[in-house]
Amino acid sequence: MTLRRAQRVTLALTLAVFAATWWRPLWPLEQALHGSLAVVGLSWLWAHARRWPTRDSDFALVCAFIAIHSIGARWLYSNVPYDAWFQALFDWSPTSAFGWRRNHFDRFIHLLYGLTFMPLLCHHLRQRWPLDARRAFALAVLLIMASGLVYEWAEWGVALALSPEQAEAYNGQQGDIWDAHKDMLLAALGALALWPWLGRERQEARDG
Repeated sequence: MTLRRAQRVTLALTLAVFAATWWRPLWPLEQALHGSLAVVGLSWLWAHARRWPTRDSDFALVCAFIAIHSIGARWLYSNVPYDAWFQALFDWSPTSAFGWRRNHFDRFIHLLYGLTFMPLLCHHLRQRWPLDARRAFALAVLLIMASGLVYEWAEWGVALALSPEQAEAYNGQQGDIWDAHKDMLLAALGALALWPWLGRERQEARDG
């Protein structure tokens, strides 16, 4: 099965964003470690869409996540200058408005992971097995949570192989000892937040 035209265009745009983030990299080693996830993710998505019927919207959501993840990887998440971008575009500072004491781009990425992967996972689970929407949703949430845990383990393992300075830059904990726990929670909350939308989609399909 070949990718549809919309999927090929979306994939090409994502690859363009990924390539652009490598223009004069600021921290090449650490960016390469984070960027490897984008390579793995895009390879998996390409293989998945070639083997299983994949909706264009689900494909685009995962590509959007990978593109934003690639942008975050360039600045190691903790250094993404989103506050400066908001001030330049809207003359408004989210850091000042909410009284933030840390860079929250990494939190946003984990939340986005749950939000963007849920539709594809739910659809795929129902393709492979005779599951109703509730069971597929529950299993997809568990997959999001389990993969988040595996990622945090892998991140910890990589950090052990780096110098203390490199490990801190790579992990991006910013002094928060509960960073991994909060990241996993946000991914789960992002996944759970889609239940009303997925339920409405199920109802519309039934009515149609």
